[in-house]
Amino acid sequence: MSKNKTYFNWSTGKDSALALYHLLNNSAYQIDELITTVNSHYNRVSMHGLRKELLIAQTKAIGIPSSLIELPEMPSMVVYEEKMLETVSRLKTDGFTHTAFGDIFLEDLRKYREAQLAKEGIKAIFPIWKRNTKELLNEFLDLGFKTVIVCANSKFFGEDFVGTVIDKSFINNLPKGVDPCGENGEFHTFCFDGPIFKRPVRFTLGEKVYREYNTPKTDDDSVCRSNSEKYGVWYCDLIP
Repeated sequence: MSKNKTYFNWSTGKDSALALYHLLNNSAYQIDELITTVNSHYNRVSMHGLRKELLIAQTKAIGIPSSLIELPEMPSMVVYEEKMLETVSRLKTDGFTHTAFGDIFLEDLRKYREAQLAKEGIKAIFPIWKRNTKELLNEFLDLGFKTVIVCANSKFFGEDFVGTVIDKSFINNLPKGVDPCGENGEFHTFCFDGPIFKRPVRFTLGEKVYREYNTPKTDDDSVCRSNSEKYGVWYCDLIP
């Protein structure tokens, strides 16, 4: 039986890593490309604030070809969808029929992704969808994955939280209401080692900074989903 030619929407974090792990062990799919959105103004991974150099080092350590979707600093939905369509059209021409995401719970986001991709004849798959997030994080650690927190919602976390490596005690020390996988945008991570890697990705911790943003009203995937007009994010810069 031939495998479905699939590209993976790679965020650089733990959920992507675990979802990719499961797909690589699924004989129905062949993962031939990783796709990541990058803020072209800062040359950093969208949402996570990760340097593009580390993203490239990470995908090379995984060993799957990768490409970037370059977005402006604050893209409108029109610009976002134009850029995505451009990429999907290219991938479709290259023979891709399926795409995968590391989403777990966000129903509206899944419906949006499926509807947009269906227009182009691409089927979206979600390998860890609706899994218990506490179980997912424990599985992630038991498999030998390693991940560091690169940004966090200041509503729940302070400066000390970013730059820490997630371990087994992490779950028990989370504030009330925070999802163990940060699925509601509470925090994001950079995965630097584990069973999908040929070698660990080396980095050192850099500066920690705090930034405030206006809450997006039409974005499909914000760092923090909030009813307030502004929200704060702590970042830890990782240096290759």
